[in-house]
Amino acid sequence: MPIYEYDCQACGREVEVLVLGKAEPNCPECQSKKLTRILSVVSAHMGKAGKGEHPQAPSGGCGRPQCGTFGCQGLD
Repeated sequence: MPIYEYDCQACGREVEVLVLGKAEPNCPECQSKKLTRILSVVSAHMGKAGKGEHPQAPSGGCGRPQCGTFGCQGLD
């Protein structure tokens, strides 16, 4: 059950609505059906990478951050 963001054309608010199946959502503020779905911002978390550590290299890589995501590039 995804949560979508909508712009309500009736009251002008930006709202988040839990959509069940193919149901037509109502604005939770004014109950209008005049909603326009807007593009949501996606957030990604890299675990401990933000704390000074490097994410683990994919299998087959040497694990050094300078080798990138596609394995060892021979940067000795």
